[in-house]
Amino acid sequence: MSVSIQPVGGRVPLPMVVIRPAKLFDIPDIVRIERESFREEYPRGVFLVFLENNPETFLVAEHSGRVVGYVMGYLRPDLEGHIMSIAVDPAYRGKGIGSALLTEVIERLIKKGARYIGLEVRVSNERAIKLYESFGFRKIKRIIGYYADGEDAYYMLLPVDEWGGRN
Repeated sequence: MSVSIQPVGGRVPLPMVVIRPAKLFDIPDIVRIERESFREEYPRGVFLVFLENNPETFLVAEHSGRVVGYVMGYLRPDLEGHIMSIAVDPAYRGKGIGSALLTEVIERLIKKGARYIGLEVRVSNERAIKLYESFGFRKIKRIIGYYADGEDAYYMLLPVDEWGGRN
């Protein structure tokens, strides 16, 4: 039986949110958040392989013992820190959790040697685009038909020499 915790309005106080590396026992919650967040979702096996290969940059946000968000980042051979996926439980959106996850994964990728951070985002996902732009990401190009349903994506880039961190 799954219990749904519904926060009462406003922002979740960030001291109550723990950002930590994902663990194997987090995968069911991560898959649930993925399903609730995206039209196209990664199969469970992708998360398991990613966890094995990128344990320092596969992070979860935990609130009151419940996983309420995740981010998956990795360092490519060309020293691009790439953000493969980020999502927050719909009941916890708009409370600063996505920003906290994004900040932590950027910091960790920079420590691993990333010279820039890249990601793809649906052109229709205005909320995510605004978040990324607030971090200093810029739209570099439009990728035609990137998603299986035919929607385009923006490739967005953040040069790490322009990263000043977030408050």
